[in-house]
Amino acid sequence: MPKRDIKRILIANRGEIALRIIYACKELGIETVAIYSTADENSLHVQLADYAVCIGGPSTKESYLNIPNIIAAAEAWEVDAIHPGYGFLSEREDFARIVEMHGLVFIGPTPEQIAIMGDKVMAKKTVKEAGVPLVPGTEEPLEDVEEAKRIAAEIGYPVLLKAAAGGGGRGMRIVNSEEEMEQKFLSASAEAEAAFGDGRLYLEKFITKPKHIEVQVLGDEYGNITHLFERECSLQRRHQKVVEEAPSPSITEEQRRKLLDYAVKAAKHINYRSAGTLEFLMDENGNFYFIEMNTRIQVEHPTTEMITGVDIVKAQILIAMGEKLPVDTKNLRINGHSIEARINAEDPENNFAPSPGKIELLHKPGGPGVRVDTHIYQGYTIPPYYDSLIAKLITWGNDRNEAISRMKRALSEFVISGIKTNIGLHLEIMNRSEFLSGKFYTNSLEKWISS
Repeated sequence: MPKRDIKRILIANRGEIALRIIYACKELGIETVAIYSTADENSLHVQLADYAVCIGGPSTKESYLNIPNIIAAAEAWEVDAIHPGYGFLSEREDFARIVEMHGLVFIGPTPEQIAIMGDKVMAKKTVKEAGVPLVPGTEEPLEDVEEAKRIAAEIGYPVLLKAAAGGGGRGMRIVNSEEEMEQKFLSASAEAEAAFGDGRLYLEKFITKPKHIEVQVLGDEYGNITHLFERECSLQRRHQKVVEEAPSPSITEEQRRKLLDYAVKAAKHINYRSAGTLEFLMDENGNFYFIEMNTRIQVEHPTTEMITGVDIVKAQILIAMGEKLPVDTKNLRINGHSIEARINAEDPENNFAPSPGKIELLHKPGGPGVRVDTHIYQGYTIPPYYDSLIAKLITWGNDRNEAISRMKRALSEFVISGIKTNIGLHLEIMNRSEFLSGKFYTNSLEKWISS
């Protein structure tokens, strides 16, 4: 297959991930075009890109979700490729297809792969064909409430209703009894319709003490697939990850081999291209169940980079250029342990209400084994229109204890004044006995916060 010459990339995103892509492009000698909304005029990605173009007003519909304006900017600036980052348009099949229709390279999987794995019902069917286990439940969207009641009675309560067309906790409800089903079915369907334009739901057995463990994979267009080991993502609030680490402290070597084999099998089954992540639940007996695949770069990718030495964003770009898998798979090993704390502009004392505003003082931590991925700077004003993530603090250690010790040190050095943040919450997490022992689940953080 012919190699594709990429000399200039438009970054269809903002914030820290836009910066992360700029760094990778600079190291590869590729020029960058940043897009920005009127609210992001002073953002760091605008300042560090080679070129920058305003594409609309502050709302996401006017700017970062405005496909015609993004394509117009790409054509005006004569870019060769578009990198979508995460969120926004990164998992939109129609966007990937439109990019390719305009003769540009989409830095990600094929539109067909996004379509297959983006629909949770189709994704479950696909991985089942590959021999990957699923949580007991429906493989097709539910017809109505009565079907939901019948299937729930067969597999036993509690069950989980989930949106077929999206994630992030929207359109998701735990149902503990038949009496709860109708009201929760209708509210989940309405929420899914509002969030994704698709009210279809499917149902699965609810695992009471689940671990959320995911596997990073990379694939090229020549059929080569590799894993980059796993990440533990069980500490969540409202189904949003808060702390991630690699490797998982919760599994044995035998379980790791089984999990990684499942992930590679699933990715190979669709000849997956680019970076992707397969997400699994693990029950109390150590059984793994596939839940979804994210066909993009993940927020938590730095933890994997720290333990493998693989630059995942560079790998995405090189694969998009037609290169073979840029990873030495024979010598791939886990080196140490890494933890990521998501730093959000929010007020934990006020039900985690968003806390936009001007950063009056900023001191970022440093020292051995500390990495900060962020787009904020002293004097920067955080706009109120976007996700509250403002920084990712990542630490590395020779083992988990050292990574935790460095995280505690780094958190205590991290100063962001003028707004509220969740830095204090992260320090509490790092000192909890359940976290230190690895005995925590996807519902643990909610319990800790409310206790």
